Amino acid sequence: MTRVAAIDCGTNSIRLLVADADPATGELVDLDRRMTIVRLGQGVDKTGRLAPEALDRTFAACREYAEAIKRHGAERLRFVATSASRDAENRDDFVRGVLDILGVEPEVISGDQEAEFSFTGATKELAGTDHLAKPYLVVDIGGGSTEFVVGEDHARAARSVDIGCVRLTERHIRSDPPAPAELDAVRADIEAALDLAEETVPLSEARTLVGLAGSVTTVAAIALGLDAYDSAAIHHSRISYEQVAEIVGRLAGSTHDERAAIPVMHPGRVDVIVSGALVLLAIMDRTGAREVVVSEHDILDGIGWSLA
Repeated sequence: MTRVAAIDCGTNSIRLLVADADPATGELVDLDRRMTIVRLGQGVDKTGRLAPEALDRTFAACREYAEAIKRHGAERLRFVATSASRDAENRDDFVRGVLDILGVEPEVISGDQEAEFSFTGATKELAGTDHLAKPYLVVDIGGGSTEFVVGEDHARAARSVDIGCVRLTERHIRSDPPAPAELDAVRADIEAALDLAEETVPLSEARTLVGLAGSVTTVAAIALGLDAYDSAAIHHSRISYEQVAEIVGRLAGSTHDERAAIPVMHPGRVDVIVSGALVLLAIMDRTGAREVVVSEHDILDGIGWSLA
C-alpha cells in the first residue's frame, strides 16, 4: 500500500484526494476527498489572465490541503492543473504560489493527458462489471474544457475541446433565466466542439457512456431526488436520457434563486449548471446514448493511480 495525495486544479474547482493505493488489488481507499469551488478560470476566456482574486481563493484552498496532506502523512503528492492555467498568460504566478505552499510544482498537463487520467480513474473499477458493454466513452465536463476518451481496458483515442460550464456561461449567458437566444448560442458552441471531438474520437463506437465531474453528478443527484448530496448514491447510478432532458429543461427555465434552492446544488455551481447540463444532453444526443453511468471517480483517482 502506498499513501498518495492527488490534487486536481480545474477552471471551477480544486479537489484533493488522499488515499491508500494497492496496485495488487486495484483498490484505492479514500482517507480524505474534498472539493472547493475557487473559480480559478474567472474571466480567463475574456482576458487571457488569471484574476488576482481567483489566485487568492486558490492559494487559500492549497493551504488547507497542505495541512490535510501533512496530517495524513502522504508519501507522494502530485498536483495537476488543467484548462484555466493552460490558457493564462500569467500562469507563472500560479506555479510559484503552489510551489511555495505545497512544495511541488503544478503540472500544467495537456488535454490529452487530462483525458487519460480521467479514463483510468473512471473505468478502473468497471473492469469486473460485466453488464456494461465496451468500449466506454468517458466524458469529463469541466469548467473550461470537456475531455472525451474512448477505450476498452485502456484509453484508445482522446480529445479535449474548449466547452466547459464556466467558459460557456461567461461567453453567452447574461439573462436570468437564460434567454432562448443565449441557450441557442451555448448549443451552437457545443455542437461545433463535438464536431472537433469526432475528428479524433469515434464517439459513435461507444457502447457505454460514463459521465464525470460536477455538472454530471449534480444532474444525477437531481434525477435521484436526493435531499442532500450523497456521493455513494450517485456513484455508478444510471440516469436515463429522458431524465437528463427533463432536468435540462427545468434548469434552463429557472432563475438563479430557483436553482440555488435545489437541495443538492453546490453554491459555486448555481450559475454554471445550465451550460454543463446542456453539454451532457448534447453528448447523449450525438452518441445516441440512452443513459449515462455516473462516476464519482475521475481524473483525481487517475492522478492517484499514477503515483502508485
